[in-house]
Amino acid sequence: MNRDLLNSIKTMFPTFSKGQKYIARYIIDHYDKAAFMTASKLGNIVGVSESTVVRFASELGYEGYPELQKALQDMIRNKLTSVQRIEVSTDILGDGDILDKVLNSDVDKIKKTLNEISRSDFNGAVDAIANARKIYIFGVRSAASLASFIGFYFNLILDNVSLIHTASDSELFEHVLHIGPDDVAIGISFPRYSSRTVKAMKYCSDRGATVISMTDSDQSPLYQYSKYNLLAKSDMVSFADSLVAPLSLANALIVAVGMKRRNEVYGTFAELERIWDKYDVYEKADGETNG
Repeated sequence: MNRDLLNSIKTMFPTFSKGQKYIARYIIDHYDKAAFMTASKLGNIVGVSESTVVRFASELGYEGYPELQKALQDMIRNKLTSVQRIEVSTDILGDGDILDKVLNSDVDKIKKTLNEISRSDFNGAVDAIANARKIYIFGVRSAASLASFIGFYFNLILDNVSLIHTASDSELFEHVLHIGPDDVAIGISFPRYSSRTVKAMKYCSDRGATVISMTDSDQSPLYQYSKYNLLAKSDMVSFADSLVAPLSLANALIVAVGMKRRNEVYGTFAELERIWDKYDVYEKADGETNG
């Protein structure tokens, strides 16, 4: 129903009460802002009671206002321009304590991610990565930081990892030309979704590879191409993407894969420590000397 929400409101408009019509008009004209308003705030803006807003959600077939609000957020997540994001973040954050609001919002995202993520998808992804012939990791724009983080640690504990950095679609397909059923492709993208990453995941899926997506919801275009979907909350609180919950999920994925390959990991890091010490990769702690 998410994608048809505005059409449903327009179709049902004649059946609404006077107060509900005020709500409907506001949502149709300002759905980008309404999606992040509480029922009380939406009611205050259009001049109706909070209970009228709740009844409006029920009239549309939702169990309550939070479900309607989530539908609005899912609908617009990939549609907001940077300018609209700035406007929405101004409404959400106001002139209050920005530090408090942003950090508490990120804490809430981690909690929601933990409560809602599919354990079977997570465990399936871990097994697939641990047993893959080759692992390809895709992430561009803001998701590039997540891809690099995963790639850095996977390259330490595995010897079959390719972090794909591409400047064009043609280069992307050249990198994954030989991907097949024994391989894993990890695609990372959050709103606004990267068309390049979506194309890559479709190609990898068509080639029979095991596709793992790290994204925000089942509305993501990556979802349909993935065998395992690792969903992390990244609901916007500002024009900057919140990657706290996705980064925490990426950390859990790295640790879980490492535990699957713990014997190899132990040996790898023992050798790395010897090399790091020999070549002074890290600053020595007080009183520490070279062996």
